[in-house]
Amino acid sequence: MTALPFSSTPLSPALLDNLASLGYHSMTDIQAQTLPLILAGKDVIGQGKTGSGKTAAFALGLLHNLNVQRFRVQSLVVCPTRELADQVAVEIRKLARAIHNIKVLTLCGGAPMGPQIGSLEHGAHIVVGTPGRIEEHLRKGRLSLNEVNTFVLDEADRMLEMGFEQPLQYIVDHCPAVRQNLLFSATYPAKIEQLAQHVMHNPEKITVESTHDHATIEQYFYEVDDNAMRMQATQKLLLHFAPSAAVIFCNTKAQCQELCDSLRQCGFDCGALHGDLEQKDRDRTLVRFANQSMSVLVATDVAARGIDVDHVDMVINYHIAHDPEVHVHRIGRTGRAGNKGVACSLMSYKESHKVNALEDYLNTTVEPTDLPNDNVFGNPVKRAPMVTIQIDGGKKSKLRPGDILGALTAKDAVKGAQIGKIKVTAISAYVAVERKAANTALKVISEGKMKGRQFRARKLTK
Repeated sequence: MTALPFSSTPLSPALLDNLASLGYHSMTDIQAQTLPLILAGKDVIGQGKTGSGKTAAFALGLLHNLNVQRFRVQSLVVCPTRELADQVAVEIRKLARAIHNIKVLTLCGGAPMGPQIGSLEHGAHIVVGTPGRIEEHLRKGRLSLNEVNTFVLDEADRMLEMGFEQPLQYIVDHCPAVRQNLLFSATYPAKIEQLAQHVMHNPEKITVESTHDHATIEQYFYEVDDNAMRMQATQKLLLHFAPSAAVIFCNTKAQCQELCDSLRQCGFDCGALHGDLEQKDRDRTLVRFANQSMSVLVATDVAARGIDVDHVDMVINYHIAHDPEVHVHRIGRTGRAGNKGVACSLMSYKESHKVNALEDYLNTTVEPTDLPNDNVFGNPVKRAPMVTIQIDGGKKSKLRPGDILGALTAKDAVKGAQIGKIKVTAISAYVAVERKAANTALKVISEGKMKGRQFRARKLTK
């Protein structure tokens, strides 16, 4: 099927010009199938995997229908996690660059309430947030959804898995009865169908395969007996394949943290991502994994939603997923953007029913592979190429990425090519620096000045 250009849609010239400047010329499958329906005002259910381009599909629909002159909340996007909400808001702002004076506001749990209250008082056109925090602002009378014309549920399956039915019901009850509804979900269990029947009006359902070709993913299955063997097998696989970036999926938070601690002791640059972490620790972990200063991320399925990293070259299923669709979604984290990927799954005889379900779902036979032999323990641990430096200053201190880059390269102490991603949040900033230049960079930032003052800084190691 020939990729359709965005110019084939009725989007405004300003939006089309901005898409071209961003390098977005042709639509992905889910965009080509859903965007015309969205622009026509239809209710749409889009089922597609992470990386399918669904965010741009609904974001362009919101922007196409927006009346900038009317400073009221006209579109509401609800996401399961703060990380995903932040990514969606960034994407909307990027696509909205051609529209002047547009305001996109994020309302997420785990973030301070005060700044959100202040932002709500000033108004917004589009709100992106998590169910619990949106509900809280509604109950306090700080947020009005009376003029919402487009309601979006992103990663709807995960919202129900996380128990957000009640907040979602409350939010829906506070939206106008006449509105456009867009629901996007990686999977489509019965609960999602029930939600769609309640929220939507004669929706069009579009299902597309993942944007990456699963032929680019090599799958291996390994037999293990117990937890100790799983841990050793995981270490062997990491030493054998030596991935630049690996995601290991665990079924429970306790397994996730235990495995992460064990891998750290073996010398891996490893971090855990699960529901028991404080928000600041989740943020640091995500920053380090995205900027390549952490090479192994151990995560639960729910916590991993919202991670959008194309350079993952290996996925390990520490246990077989409870649901075959979840397995497919997990391994779809690798082999993206045209890259090759490896997916390794550990299985025991106790999981034979899950393996059988997976074979039926994939219409294939799972053939176990022998684990690498013990010689791999002589292989060096592949370290992450970068180190993250956290700076105790951010947007509230008027700190910008250019200030950090300028400070590091001013006296040629650190080369520009040695500096990776820079992320500035409200009260902190993070800069990735090549490992061999990390100590120098830390000294420059700690002892030098930015914006006429000194900032405390430290290397993030876990």
